[in-house]
Amino acid sequence: MTAPDDVVRLAEERDTARAAKDFVESDRLRDEIAARGWLVRDAADGWSLAEKPPYDVLPSVRDLPDRSGQPSTRPCTVALLVDGWPEDVRTCVQALLEHAPERLDLVVVLLENGTTDAGGVVHELARDPRVEELHVASPAGWGEARQALLAYDVADIHVLMDVSTVLEGDALEPLLAAFEDPEVVGAGWRGVNVKDGWTEFADAGPGKVEALLGYLFAVRRSGALATPIPTKARFYRNADIEWSYLLRDAGAGVLVALDLPVRQARHRGYHDSDPAYRDKESRRTYDRFLQRFRGREELRLSGDTQVPTQGRP
Repeated sequence: MTAPDDVVRLAEERDTARAAKDFVESDRLRDEIAARGWLVRDAADGWSLAEKPPYDVLPSVRDLPDRSGQPSTRPCTVALLVDGWPEDVRTCVQALLEHAPERLDLVVVLLENGTTDAGGVVHELARDPRVEELHVASPAGWGEARQALLAYDVADIHVLMDVSTVLEGDALEPLLAAFEDPEVVGAGWRGVNVKDGWTEFADAGPGKVEALLGYLFAVRRSGALATPIPTKARFYRNADIEWSYLLRDAGAGVLVALDLPVRQARHRGYHDSDPAYRDKESRRTYDRFLQRFRGREELRLSGDTQVPTQGRP
């Protein structure tokens, strides 16, 4: 559906106000556009209009409440970034809810990171009282979006989960049990260790690891808030490794990998991203990682004893 002429004119006026850095007027015009049943979405190549859906949409992740100063009020939150692929989201969340024991008092937070075709599925899944929906109009990079979710959360254990991760049994109780050891700051499904030369990582088996991958990565809230995810990480790949090393370097605790009943479906974030963008941002994050940690042998747990990772998404 095409927006009415009067709404288009308001969006053009808002664009002019933004260019002039008159953000008060820009916000007023955005609210007027919303009152007429439309949302304006900002992107690097300009703005667009979309019909207002039957749920609230915030302008960006910067508009999510910051509750990092509040005490924890529940044991566990699982947070997923939704960038589209509605059927993947449905499969992931339904499996998660099916296998989560009721005694965990689980909350699942779904953040639709920009206007996507998955907004309706997110809204549908939120009919379950265990699921909370968040929607933002303008997409954020992986690090910024993930950090906003951490600041929003009020659980003792915050679980980063990718929609390609599908539970085939109860994986949450073993994850939470790992935190009974006060030295543990993070626990997850897949871990890696750096290889000699610091240019590759190798899969690590269960036990202590140098880094956890973000497919299913639980972290103690206190440690996560004290050592934020770098917001410069626009793409997920290598950002989870960078954050893992930052947590360990800060003395937040140890990371452990667990053998869990989990399978990975097609990882859209890797296989269906623009290859040029994916590779550029992944390299940028890894270069930043090397600048800070290369040669820090005291952070290594092993040498070249593991089998190299094959095609890590």
